[in-house]
Amino acid sequence: MFGLSVPAILLVVVIIGIPVGWLFWLSLFNDEGVLSTSNYTRMIEHKSYYRIFRTTFNVSFLTTIICVAIGYPFAYFLAQLPQRWANIGLIAVLLPFWTSLLVRTYAWLVILQRKGLINQWGIELGLWDTPLRLVHNLNGTLIGMAHIMLPFLLLPLYGSMRTIDQDYIKAASNLGASPFHAFWSIYFPLSLPGLFAGIVVVFVLCLGFFVTPAVLGGGRIIMVSMKIETIIDLFYNFGTASALGVVLLALTLLVLFISHKLLRLDRVLGGTGT
Repeated sequence: MFGLSVPAILLVVVIIGIPVGWLFWLSLFNDEGVLSTSNYTRMIEHKSYYRIFRTTFNVSFLTTIICVAIGYPFAYFLAQLPQRWANIGLIAVLLPFWTSLLVRTYAWLVILQRKGLINQWGIELGLWDTPLRLVHNLNGTLIGMAHIMLPFLLLPLYGSMRTIDQDYIKAASNLGASPFHAFWSIYFPLSLPGLFAGIVVVFVLCLGFFVTPAVLGGGRIIMVSMKIETIIDLFYNFGTASALGVVLLALTLLVLFISHKLLRLDRVLGGTGT
């Protein structure tokens, strides 16, 4: 059996192992091309790097929370529909994937700007008097990232909900449970496999986001990926940029490890919901 897996192992080594190893090797050279750990010590000594990593994790966390707040009710709504209508809803969710990420990001820039649709409608409806500042700040960044990340939470969550046997809810109702109690004590726990899977996927993907925070953040929301691009573009310093990439990769793996231990993802992801 091991012999059959050798090609797959070699493929993983070539596609993932070699690039990551080369990235780590580059991170060990300083500005003068001398082998050193100065790129890592610089990150420890300068507080600006702490702020960048803190911003990256804060934005990723807030985006995940927004996706859960919007995605869970919508996934529940789709799961209650007949299969035909649920499929139509899923197609509507997946439609943005057929459009470039850059196009979607700039579309939000047009919609959220001072003379965009949101501000125009808000003023016409009398909700506010002057245009709100919805872009080039945290608000615009979160809106754009949540829109792009929502399907990554919705799809596994919907799949988990769809496998839940509705007879459990009916049985609870027959035994006198209120709809809220039946949902909270039976339906919600059975939907956790998809919810946890979606949360981990969204959070990890957000850690490496570049285009959307760069455009909608207007340079005020600096994430690790943006700092890496700046270091390479302005200073041509591959050592420091590689060190940032290595640290971000290590923190991402740490998040996955903690999720595996605390949420017991080996069982959660293996759940069937029945």
